[in-house]
Amino acid sequence: MRHVVAILIVSAAPAFAETAPELGALNPDEMSLKSFVERAERGESGMVLCSMGYGLTKEGQHGAARTLFQTCAEDGYTGAMTWMGQLDNNGLGGEYNPDAAAEWDRRAAELGDPVGKFNYGIALMRGHGVSQDDALGRHLVDEAAQDGLKIARRLQGAGYDLEEITPDADNWKYAPAF
Repeated sequence: MRHVVAILIVSAAPAFAETAPELGALNPDEMSLKSFVERAERGESGMVLCSMGYGLTKEGQHGAARTLFQTCAEDGYTGAMTWMGQLDNNGLGGEYNPDAAAEWDRRAAELGDPVGKFNYGIALMRGHGVSQDDALGRHLVDEAAQDGLKIARRLQGAGYDLEEITPDADNWKYAPAF
């Protein structure tokens, strides 16, 4: 008899859930990547939520990653700013936009982010998305190196030769447009 009652209760549960929306989601989808994107779309951010953009990017879901990173960047998370720069600089989840990429990296650099300093410094040295200023670019690379960023130290060690950090396949992108 106990088994019959248990079966009746379990089989009635879905019907009960459908007729009691005031109870909310009884088993919410709270840890999926989709749920993090939905939370970002509602304007939420936070360290855990912002970090989920990395997984989305690696999974190739660049539009969803952009949603997360943009919300987080606008809330001041510098790591999300540098990811927005990477997405814009490579046309992932949106148009290729070196100006926007440089702006995101500038904002991160101004807030003291070593990756932002390095990326913006490189943009300045190349004149990519921003007016060329080799001296300021090197200064920012030096700051990033002083902050402990290994790739910045590598670039310093190579005499600021940008070929040291850029694959040959990217040369087309950084060539003068005229």
